Parts: sequence; structure tokens; C-alpha cells
Amino acid sequence: MATAAPFKLTYSTMFDPPAELHQRFDAALAAFRQHGMGRSWPHWIGGKAVAGQGEFEGRSPIDRDWLLGRYARGDAQVADAAVQAARAAWPGWAATPWRQRVALLRRAARLIEERVYAISAAVALEVGKNRMESLGEVQETADLFDWYCDQMEAHDGFDRPLPDDPLAGYVSHNRSVLKPYGVWVVIAPFNFPVALAGGPLAPALVAGNTVVVKGGEDTTLSTWLLIECLRDAGLPDGVVNLVCGDGEHVGAPLAAHPQVAGLTFTGSHAVGMGLLRQSVAGRWPRPFIAEMGGKNATIVSRHGDLERAALGIMRSSFGLSGQKCSACSRVYVEQPVAAELRERLVALTEKIAVGDPTLQPNWMGPVINTAAQ
Repeated sequence: MATAAPFKLTYSTMFDPPAELHQRFDAALAAFRQHGMGRSWPHWIGGKAVAGQGEFEGRSPIDRDWLLGRYARGDAQVADAAVQAARAAWPGWAATPWRQRVALLRRAARLIEERVYAISAAVALEVGKNRMESLGEVQETADLFDWYCDQMEAHDGFDRPLPDDPLAGYVSHNRSVLKPYGVWVVIAPFNFPVALAGGPLAPALVAGNTVVVKGGEDTTLSTWLLIECLRDAGLPDGVVNLVCGDGEHVGAPLAAHPQVAGLTFTGSHAVGMGLLRQSVAGRWPRPFIAEMGGKNATIVSRHGDLERAALGIMRSSFGLSGQKCSACSRVYVEQPVAAELRERLVALTEKIAVGDPTLQPNWMGPVINTAAQ
């Protein structure tokens, strides 16, 4: 008799998890509340803990009395130190055989999976996500690491021979070779502090770049726990660095640094467009990847399954309290079914359980801070 496949947590399967998942999350949450809250966290630069010029506090949006941590306050000097550490580590990392880089990234992915409940508990408290959204994000990060490693292996490190030039009396040997850029900066947002830090840094690292990460000021702890997995996987000193702080005092100096070769940014349209213009305004264009939100539509025809449509719209619109680029923000529906769809959607929305999202019955938690209200 065939045994059932083990449960695989994804955004598609998270609505019907086994009871063990809730038990393990509750245990991790209790452990974090007892041992993990209120600690001081430094910058991580060149393989060393670096103190800041003072600290700033991180508090839970669920209850502002919950002090999650104190974080080193960054500035332009700290940003420069992180870039210099990454620059110094780059030649050795770029020269590391790609299979070794893949092995280290896969080791980090396994550590993320081993710590999925502990990291997810921190994400839930820090972002205000419910447990399933938090677990889904952290597992997704491990999957992203594996996917980029898979791509390196499937393409043999992106080093492949090309046809020789068919010129009489002329011999050539052509190759296509993936070359790293150098120091890559990742500026991650508050809403996916693990996946949108890990998702961009994994391909940068596996391709031979070194990385400086700045997480969201409101969600520094979650990004720090991701960096711990990379550190504990054995990445060489300086290959990945973390600077804590806000956009004005840390993000802007990182983005403007002359030794930064490329940048991935997730955040607002205004900031992203400013960084895009900056990236092409220098002596030569610099690679820039930006995710700046979305205005996502759902289209419902008269032939659609209205029950499924209403459920999908509700989940997309109000998951993470709507604080994500993939949230549904507009619906186009054919007139003959508009009233029925509206009734179904209102009925589902009225049933949303709002409250402390770390509690199993609750689906919607708070927004990240008072400015988001």
C-alpha cells in the first residue's frame, strides 16, 4: 500500500494543513516569546557583529507593548563599511567553483527549512501575518534558493560552448560565460522580509556576486534570521552582509555608493523610480531590478464560478490586510452576475476573523504601523 506524500506547505496548500503544523508553530511561538524577544541585534559586516551609533526599537504591530528587539542604527559610514567588506570578499567568491556556491546555498536552504517554525513565529509577530502566511513565506524562501541552484545546475553554471565562426582560414572558439557583476545591494520591504530579501540575494550569490542587504526598518529581525541561516551554512566572511536602519540613512547611501555594481529594490513607486533614474545617470548604466507594487484586477464573466471567484477575490484582497503588491484591488464583472458576486463577496468578508494573527482562529491581523492605516 502506497504511503501518502508528506505535507508540502505552499500558498496553495496552506488552507488545509495538518494539525501537527499548528502544534509546532505554537511551540515555536512560545519559545520565541520566552527566549527571543527584546534582544539586541548588530549589523553583520565582513563576518563580524558591528555595533551602531545607538539603537532603534522594533515593536510588534499586534501589540506595541511587545518589544521584539533592539537594532543597531545604521548610517552612511556603516553602509560604506558593508560595501567595502563585500568588495573585498568578491574576488574569492567569484573564483569559487559554481558547484561549491550551489552547495552552500542549498545548505542554507536546508537550514531555513529546519528553522521554518522559529523564523515564521518571528515573522508573524513582526509583520502581523497570520501563521499560514508566515510559514508560507519562509518555506517559499527555501524553495527560491533551491530553484536558483537548480537553474545553475541545469545550465552547467551558464558556461557553454557556442558554434565556431565559419570563416575560411580563421579558427575561433566561442563560449557564453556568466560573469558576476560585483557587489549587489538588496533593499527588502516590510511585507515579505524573508522572501523578498532571500529571493533576490540567492541568485546574486549563486552567480558569484557578494551582497549587502538592508531589510525594512519595521521588520529587521525577520531578515536577520535569514542572514543567520546563510552565516551558519558557512558562507565566507563578507560574502553576505546586513545593515540595519532606514531608507534615508542606510538605503540611500547604499544605492548611491560608487562601488555597488547592481541593486534590487522592493518598495514604493516614488523611491523605485528615483533609484531607476539614478542607476542610469552615471558614467554607465548599472543593473537595477525593481518591484514597485501593483494594481491587480480580477475579471469575472457571466460564465464564471461565482463561489470560487468571490473566495479568490476575498483572499487576494484581504490577505496580509491588503499590504502586498499581489493584492486584488479592482474587479471587473459582467453586469448580469454583478449583484450576486457582490453579495457573495460581502458575506465572505463579514466572516473574516480579525485579531491577533498568531492565534489560530484569526485570519487578518493589523497593518504594519500607524502610517499604513
